[in-house]
Amino acid sequence: MAGAGDWAGRELGTRTVGWSERDVLLYALAVGARADQLDLVFERDLRVLPTFGLTLAQWAPDLLGSSGAFEVGRAVHGSQSLEVHEQLPTAGELELTARVARVWDKGAAAVFEVEVACAAFTATWGIFAPGAGGFGGDRGPGRVADPDVEATARTSVRTAENQALLYRLLGDRHHIHVDPVAAAAIGQPRPILHGLATLATSALAVAESAGAHPADLSRLEGRFASVVFPGDELELAIWDDGRFTSTGPQGVAICAGRAHFG
Repeated sequence: MAGAGDWAGRELGTRTVGWSERDVLLYALAVGARADQLDLVFERDLRVLPTFGLTLAQWAPDLLGSSGAFEVGRAVHGSQSLEVHEQLPTAGELELTARVARVWDKGAAAVFEVEVACAAFTATWGIFAPGAGGFGGDRGPGRVADPDVEATARTSVRTAENQALLYRLLGDRHHIHVDPVAAAAIGQPRPILHGLATLATSALAVAESAGAHPADLSRLEGRFASVVFPGDELELAIWDDGRFTSTGPQGVAICAGRAHFG
């Protein structure tokens, strides 16, 4: 097996992915769009949430794990960023190209940055892989501190009891999100919500607080700090420069969050 550092710069290939209007509607429901947000949940005047693109690119980090870069059962999704270049149509196809942009050496672990690019967006997964560090590479950037000033707005949103069951239908079918046995194997008392679902749900709340339309998202990023269970309520602290944190009953779920619109 190649060392973690040897994966830096590796091309993961190109895939053409397609989606339908039904996928867009399902995604909006799976991340908490409300019945009164008609242009997200009704085909008339439908707009696509930009975070839907992340479901189209999920194959890339999955492929890296299945290729032997890290131990899949121990690795966790550590961070995510999304830069939006243009609005997604309600149905269509995209050609996505993926690569391992960087691999950081954290000592006891490695962080693989998987970048997926296409005409509509560029997305980067940060995969934290315990046991894969110590190869003599750069440690990379440190954790971005949350603002040390009082938040300018606070809001809350409750996740749905069936949210993980809906979200997994968009492509991320890892068993920890549905099977209690699989969840127990990673030390959790029940299935956990997808980090990307938590991030997208939080982005909806930030947009509403900012008076922005969530489909006008232009950039999103955040680090995943603790698990969220379906049905948990998230408390968001939001700053007027787009930074936010999202906290659930288990602690801070998303730190170093940032969402820009327009």
